[in-house]
Amino acid sequence: MAPQNTSQAIEALAAEIGENIYIDVAKWHLYLANAHLHTVLAEKLYPLISDRTLSESLVLKILESTPVKLGGGKRELPLSDLLPTQCQVNLLDILEEFQRNL
Repeated sequence: MAPQNTSQAIEALAAEIGENIYIDVAKWHLYLANAHLHTVLAEKLYPLISDRTLSESLVLKILESTPVKLGGGKRELPLSDLLPTQCQVNLLDILEEFQRNL
């Protein structure tokens, strides 16, 4: 894949993630696009898709290693702690679908 195509693929993946995956805080849904986390996450996840190494355990490791600053940086939690289980399942579905369409 040419670099421009890779950039476009990452942008498309980021858009899909940003519109469909959210952080749950006190039953309030903050979509990753609004939290400005969708592109960072897409950049970390795209190699799993392009290398055909996508697995639930690798996705969870990426979520666990993606820090989210709270309270102006007073605290930091892994993204995996902020995503409801259903969003994690949906994320994996999105990634699998994206991989099929490559």
